[in-house]
Amino acid sequence: MSDRATLASRLDRLRGATVLCIGDAMLDRFVYGDASRISPEAPVPVLRVDREATMLGGAGNVARNIAAMGGRAHFITLVGTDPIGQEFKRLAGQINNVRPALVTDASRPTPLKTRFIAGTQQLLRADQELALPVSGNVEEQIIEAALVAIPACQAIVLSDYGKGVLSARVLEQVIAGAHKAGIPTLVDPKGKDYARYRGADLVTPNRKELAEATGLPTGDDDQVTSAGRRVINVCGIGGVLATRGPDGMTLVTGSRDPHHFRAETREVFDVSGAGDTVIAAMSLGLAAGFAESEAVPLANVAAGIVVGKVGTAVARIEEVTAALHHHDTPEHDAKLVTWDRAAETVELWRTQGLKVGLTNGCFDLLHPGHVRLMKEARAACDRLIVAINGDASVTRLKGAGRPVQTESARAAVLAGMASVDLVVVFGQDTPVELLERLQPDLLVKGSEYTVDQVVGGDIVQAYGGRILLVDLVPGFSTTDTIARMT
Repeated sequence: MSDRATLASRLDRLRGATVLCIGDAMLDRFVYGDASRISPEAPVPVLRVDREATMLGGAGNVARNIAAMGGRAHFITLVGTDPIGQEFKRLAGQINNVRPALVTDASRPTPLKTRFIAGTQQLLRADQELALPVSGNVEEQIIEAALVAIPACQAIVLSDYGKGVLSARVLEQVIAGAHKAGIPTLVDPKGKDYARYRGADLVTPNRKELAEATGLPTGDDDQVTSAGRRVINVCGIGGVLATRGPDGMTLVTGSRDPHHFRAETREVFDVSGAGDTVIAAMSLGLAAGFAESEAVPLANVAAGIVVGKVGTAVARIEEVTAALHHHDTPEHDAKLVTWDRAAETVELWRTQGLKVGLTNGCFDLLHPGHVRLMKEARAACDRLIVAINGDASVTRLKGAGRPVQTESARAAVLAGMASVDLVVVFGQDTPVELLERLQPDLLVKGSEYTVDQVVGGDIVQAYGGRILLVDLVPGFSTTDTIARMT
């Protein structure tokens, strides 16, 4: 078994491992649109806004990634009482396996970072924030919450964005508490003074941050290793995991030889939050009992996944598993996705200006009518999603004895078709909830329906989508085929 396959076989150990995540909160807002002209008022592009998305950023994104990879995150941070803080609280409360402990401070606005994006190109980032040391009372609340949470956790992440949450006293008390509990502490550092993280087991700077903190070059393997050893020796830190973009990652620990890990090759769309994913995966791996040399490949694969997405994204455990198996997995298996992954993929397609179509049905036994439906549907859009009813749903709709093929078998056959880009299973009797989630530009059905009979057609048309009815090959029906066989 290859090293990747061995790691994939152990990913179930991540489920239920608990990481305490402490750090600066911020809200990430993404404003998407098209910039096809220059303003007559100044030599700047005009962004015609299509949509907006808001999600947890900073330490919140670390917690999101921990939960997405199957772990549990106990999340401590500081928010204001402003509308941004209220939105942060709402979003934090919606994430499964994230337990937020949000300290509030009416005197501090919650940081907001707004990115303006045309296609896949970020035009501008606008920050609203006030980076100040926390007050003594707030500091004590953070420390108390951390010390209460530590006994239930197997690792700690300190996510430092320099906004004031991780004061010298907070760092000292939390790291001391981790030592007492015998669990590792990992730091995503900020600034040049890494001595403030003394006693931590691992820091995860990128190449530029490592150079700034040490004053040493970090251009090649040997230089990164030397800079990492400087941090370890001068700052009293156990190890350094340096992220190096296209050059991969380097792990430097004590007197042992460094480990260099090549980057996971992927098309890069957005590096926002990739560092959050690295430290989330690394900490979760250690919390689950992985050795550092095993946790780094996990972090490397997870980072490769998120840079292929748009926005402050997460790497889900099923995506990590698929990536680790990708050399041995048929290409069509990658088309079988969850609702969450489908939504992320649709978002990426839209930023590329692609038109997304969807067709749905039971597709119990594929026949020429289905093949024509897929071909015509794909010709009318740039990417086609096929949504299939789950087994229980088919039984409710078609009766006992159906489906003839399981949902996994039906999905695999559809994924093998060149005209199909994604396959999603829905357990409801209608695709209404899925349509509301994905909002395809085009909903395709056979011509045996009229537009007003297409389930979910009203939803699609309400947000500006279109219904396409395809003439089917006459004489073919799954029900009739089964009847002739029996």
